[in-house]
Amino acid sequence: MAKARAREAAPVSSALPQSSDKTVAPRSSKGARTRERLVEAAKEVFEELGFLDARVSDIAERAGQAHGSFYYYFDSKEEVFREVAAAVDNRLAAPLDDVIKAQSKLGPKQRVREAMRRHFESYREEARILGLIEHVSRYDSEVNAIRLARHKQYTEQVAETIRQLQRKKLADPTLDPMITAAALGALTYRFAELWLVHGAVECSLEHAIDQVTQIFSNALRLKDG
Repeated sequence: MAKARAREAAPVSSALPQSSDKTVAPRSSKGARTRERLVEAAKEVFEELGFLDARVSDIAERAGQAHGSFYYYFDSKEEVFREVAAAVDNRLAAPLDDVIKAQSKLGPKQRVREAMRRHFESYREEARILGLIEHVSRYDSEVNAIRLARHKQYTEQVAETIRQLQRKKLADPTLDPMITAAALGALTYRFAELWLVHGAVECSLEHAIDQVTQIFSNALRLKDG
């Protein structure tokens, strides 16, 4: 128990633990459910208390587990936070993936609008933890790597969509698909953060969707076909 308390009390600036074999899903269904409960509990505790004030004992108690059992699945609160960050990023990207990959009958502008709607709705639901993830990613290289990997995947998907539109003469053929996708992706994520996390922008959901859709359409010089 002394070892567990020492881990919990370690300052954030100390060397963060490396990924361990504990990140592999437990073999038993019971173990998998327990691990899932710990991740869900960790998300709730981090949202309520923040990263610095959250304790392993808080997470274990919220999950209905003994304090020591936490360390069977995770080495530290930093490690479980990384798993929370990965899960939230996956949930945030899923609606966009659906629109990007869908063989929709909607025109390009309508597809952009639907993607923006799903993205902003998902971001709004997860705004509190996303603000914390953004903050922690500035000093935790592994959380930052998770975010960069997801951004890269999203950028490549959007770039391929732009190429398809260009081949169909529905988007500006002079644009570099990768640079355009990266720039528009950064715009979307940063705007959502300023609006939904920091409250730096005041607007309704519908107005935000309208405006960002128009920005995308203008940037790509989209034509509905």
